[in-house]
Amino acid sequence: MSRGTVRLVSYHFVAQPVAATGQLTPGLARSIEFRRLHPDDPIVRQLPRPAEVIARRFRSGAQCLAAVKSGRLVGFLWYKEREYFEDEVRCRYRYHPTASVWDFDVYVAPEFRLGRLFARLWDFTNSELRAQGFRWTISRISAFNPESLAAHSRLGARRLGSAMFLVAGPLQVSFASLPPYVHVGWHDQMRPTFFLIPSD
Repeated sequence: MSRGTVRLVSYHFVAQPVAATGQLTPGLARSIEFRRLHPDDPIVRQLPRPAEVIARRFRSGAQCLAAVKSGRLVGFLWYKEREYFEDEVRCRYRYHPTASVWDFDVYVAPEFRLGRLFARLWDFTNSELRAQGFRWTISRISAFNPESLAAHSRLGARRLGSAMFLVAGPLQVSFASLPPYVHVGWHDQMRPTFFLIPSD
């Protein structure tokens, strides 16, 4: 939400458990291939994000899981281990390095949004994370996006806290339900760090 040069950004932080077993019937959606993308994969060129953003994500160690149908990218999800720097406001998220990952930029092509592709993409994601020993995937959801909140709730997500950011030019003031509760910064090196640790 913005008004002139002033922006108001509000997030809920949620933790979603990595399912202990697959949730969908084996063999569903055989026409769709789910795979991990590497920087040199030709499908990377189909990602609807600026090339420099994609390159920066791969350099940071972020991973991209994709759904591909007949050579066309129809869905994807990114995740990052250890820590994640927010790209909408100035803040950093940290979480348990061996138990949790940060998921972000989840996308499903419009014509597949009424089907089960979202659930299938998450089922594949869970299988990949489960194989690496992760138990949680953590993310932030805009407080102004009730549809996303509802979708995550259906997947078993639990809320860890919330934060609101008031941004006016270089000045940023944040108010959060978890430490640091209030933070004021006016340049790129001044950012709050939120530790997001779900209780088992």
